[in-house]
Amino acid sequence: MTADWTIWLMWIGGIYVALCLVFYFCQDFFFFRPELLPKNFQYKYPFPFEEVHFDMEDGGYINGLHFKVPNSKGVIYYLKGNSKSVKGWGKFARDFIGKGYDFFMVDYRGFGKSRGKVLEATLYNDAQFVYKWLKDRYDEKEIIVYGRSLGSGIATRVASWNHPQMLILDSPYYSFIGNVKRYGFILPIKWLLKYKIRTNEFIRAVECPIFILHGTKDRLFPISYSQRLQAEAPDRVTLFPIEGAHHNNLPEFPDYHDLIYDILNDDDFLKRHDFYSDHNAIV
Repeated sequence: MTADWTIWLMWIGGIYVALCLVFYFCQDFFFFRPELLPKNFQYKYPFPFEEVHFDMEDGGYINGLHFKVPNSKGVIYYLKGNSKSVKGWGKFARDFIGKGYDFFMVDYRGFGKSRGKVLEATLYNDAQFVYKWLKDRYDEKEIIVYGRSLGSGIATRVASWNHPQMLILDSPYYSFIGNVKRYGFILPIKWLLKYKIRTNEFIRAVECPIFILHGTKDRLFPISYSQRLQAEAPDRVTLFPIEGAHHNNLPEFPDYHDLIYDILNDDDFLKRHDFYSDHNAIV
């Protein structure tokens, strides 16, 4: 091998190592797009809500919103996506309080008013801590876990540890590591990635009914991800394709709202999908 080839290989190797280092140390900037809010920021919405605060044992701090309606049928525990803060995500409360449910969501660490180091373990543990807080205020069969995009894997992990009334996944991924490999296939993602979030493994341990809503034109997380999730637990998962929808616009489609209404309020709809079995009857 000539000296010129040796130099070229050294350059290529150096660039490859540099790419690996950039990915490893900067991956949080790639995956999370938080909006930071000052602690004294005042949320404003046209419907009643309470701001909630959680001081975590490891020094972290979690902030969230609790929207309430009179004589609610239960609560939607909403695990949001990877961008902005509950300031903007709070608008989705109207899609559920209008159907007779309370609505609860928190910001992950480093988003909004929440503070602390983000790790895969803390994402799960914080979500579980909040779930237990909800259990002190609602019967567990009144808790519906809803995971949107990034939050779908966290929601599935929480549902696998507990017994909520149901789990709803909105535009989920099959596994976070699998999706990242799709884009970073030239890198040793298995060794570099800090967030694996294997929804496909968690979903097998979920005992409650699972509904998945996914746009047929979603390019970020193709609908094939949801089809594969359904195959992991076919006796519990029902997939509803939203024709023409992309990743971020499901609420713009009437079919989405019709399905959410049926899932939350139509007993006949649930019976038609065989979700009134002895072991998971909704009460």
